[in-house]
Parts: sequence; C-alpha cells; structure tokens
Amino acid sequence: MPELPEVEAARRAIEENCLGKKITKALIADDPKVIDGVSRADFEASLLGKTIVSAHRKGKNLWLRLDSPPFPSFQFGMAGAIYIKGVAVTKYKRSAVKDTDEWPSKYSKLFVELDDGLEFSFTDKRRFARVRLLKDPASVPPISELGPDALLEPMTGDELFESLSKKKIAIKTLLLDQSYISGIGNWVADEVLYQARIHPEQSAASLSKENYGNLHKSIKEVIEKSLEVGADSSQFPSNWIFHSREKKPGKAFVDGRKIDFITVGGRTTAYVPELQKLSGQQAARAGSKQANKRKGHGDGVKDDVNEAASDEEVNGSVQSKKGRKPRGQGNKSSAKRKSKESDDEDNANDSEDDDDDDNDDHHDEDQKNKTRKVTNNKQSKVEKTSKKTVQTSQNSKKKKKAK
Repeated sequence: MPELPEVEAARRAIEENCLGKKITKALIADDPKVIDGVSRADFEASLLGKTIVSAHRKGKNLWLRLDSPPFPSFQFGMAGAIYIKGVAVTKYKRSAVKDTDEWPSKYSKLFVELDDGLEFSFTDKRRFARVRLLKDPASVPPISELGPDALLEPMTGDELFESLSKKKIAIKTLLLDQSYISGIGNWVADEVLYQARIHPEQSAASLSKENYGNLHKSIKEVIEKSLEVGADSSQFPSNWIFHSREKKPGKAFVDGRKIDFITVGGRTTAYVPELQKLSGQQAARAGSKQANKRKGHGDGVKDDVNEAASDEEVNGSVQSKKGRKPRGQGNKSSAKRKSKESDDEDNANDSEDDDDDDNDDHHDEDQKNKTRKVTNNKQSKVEKTSKKTVQTSQNSKKKKKAK
C-alpha cells in the first residue's frame, strides 16, 4: 500500500507539473464512501476556476493549496494513487498513462483538467481512501493527529533515544504507529529494521545504544534511498522477496540468508533470523521456549497459549476480554465485509496492494484452525471418556443380571 515514498513522489510530481495552473474542469465521483463529507456538486464547484498554489504532504496524506480555501486533501488508504497524463509519477506500480489506457480510469475519484490541457486524477481501486474538501487540512484529523513526519521532521539521535527508551512495545509496532512517527508503513519498517539489524519484536525500551544509532541512521537512509529510486521497493534487498507472491518461511532468501515471516503489530513481517536476533531477556525467554519444545515439556497447548501471551506483551497489543466479540460473530461480519468489498471492487483481488493483508488473513485463519483443532481434540477425548464410562456401566449391569 502507499507509504511516505509513494505519496511524496506524487506530491513532487504535482509540484513540478501543476503549480500556477488554473483548474478548468473538475469531475468528482459519486462515491460517498471515498468522497467524505461533501456533495459531488459542491466539491466540483469549489475547484473550478481555482489556481493550484502548492502541494503539501504529511505522513501518507497529501493536500493541495489553492488560491483560496477550501482545499482538497487525499488520504491514500490501501490503493490510492495520483496519475498525471503523460507523466511518470513513480516507479512503484505507477507509470505514465499511455494513450491506450482508459482515461480517466473507472476507479477515478477526482479528475482535474488544467488551463494548459494537462490532466491528473486520483484513483482508488479498493475504496479505502478518503478525499476531503477542507479549509485547513493540517489543523483537523487525520493530519492533525499525526506524529512528526519521518522525512520532513526527523528526530535527532538523542530525541529518538529518549523517546524509545520509554516505549515497552515491539519496535516494529511502534514504527507503524502514525501518531508516533508518520509515513513509515509495513515495507519501509521491515527495510529499516533489516538494515539496522534489529529484530522486529525487540522491545523498543530494551534496545542498546548501538541499536538506537543504527536505527536512526537506517530510517534516514532508507527513506532517502526510496525517494531516489522512485519508491521502487524491489531495489531494497530485504523486500525484493517480501513483495513477491511466494511468501513461504524457509523458501525466501536474501544474500544467501533465509527470510522468515511472522506477524508483528497485526502485519506480515519479513526478517532475517541470522542477522536480526532478539537480545536480553527476550532472547533468554525465546531460548527457554525452544529448549522446552525440544525436550517435549508440557502438553503443547499450554506452551502455545503462553507463547501467544508473551508475544502480545511484547507487541503491546493485549486486549481486554470485554472488548472481544462473542464466538462466531467475527466470522459473520468478516464474511459480510468481504462480500460487500467484492461488490464494490472490480477485480480488486488481483491487486498487488492486497498482499500483506492477504497474508494477515491467512495467519488469522491458521490461528483459528489451530484453535478449532485443539478444541475438537478436547471434545473428542471427552466424548471417548464418556462413551467408555457408559460402556463400563452397562457391562457391570449385565454381569449383575447374569449372577
């Protein structure tokens, strides 16, 4: 999905091609799910005749400043993208619109023609983006709730050290928290931690001074490099395989080293165990669990429960029992949601932007299957015990009658 590099590439493309030009035509999609809080007619009327003065970004959000308010803002969501006809906006799954391509796309949510004939469009195949018309986009949510921008407002090494030393959650979970630092998404976080040689589940507060220094350097270098190569994540070593279709543990390699996949902060996470190792108490706990598994201690079920609980504590994502849905409701709502998205989207399942979420869904399903298996095994044992008891009772009665 779009992250800081993709959105920044879009901002720069608009800045280089559209500033100082007047909007002579505006078409807004009749889609209240994406076009948030304003009617189609009012949105179009507010754009017509306005001149684009500047383009701004914070985190994964973009907005255009016109010669008078209100201003259009774009929250890219999972598959939002800016296209400019005849201009290659970014190398990451985006390119210049060809003469043979449908234009504007059927997925276009905002289409604009400028006074020199240039046209651009904001599209969203998945319909998770939000397009708004605001007097001051930076002063209201979601932009006002964002943490410092990873590119424009970087922390100093000392600020990062002081900040992380107070956070007792997994470092990747923290990097994905847009209220802590904005713009870093899943693939950038994986690349940053790979380059810094930090395990994604390592507690932020437990990082060494060397880790802090490497992390600070890595955030800067990865973001600058991603912009240099047009947000093409395939040019980063740990993500060439990560973004491929084959995401199987033990089957993916980088520089001859195995890539493994785990779930951290609710997201599929790629890391290299040989280079990114847990340290301190977390390493000791992990070693103890492995030793217990090798020795065959425990009944298996208990070990799985303890391991899941430990992971939740590390990730800072322990949920209260009160907030959980009754058994069965989650699957039904998920099914309804998938059905609705299927109706809303045309061939959306073919989009590469779905990869991470598909993996997360598979992980969740695997966990459910394991839970069902354990429950079924327990039920099976209970049933067998019950049948055995009944059979013994019946045999005893027969013997008494025989006597």
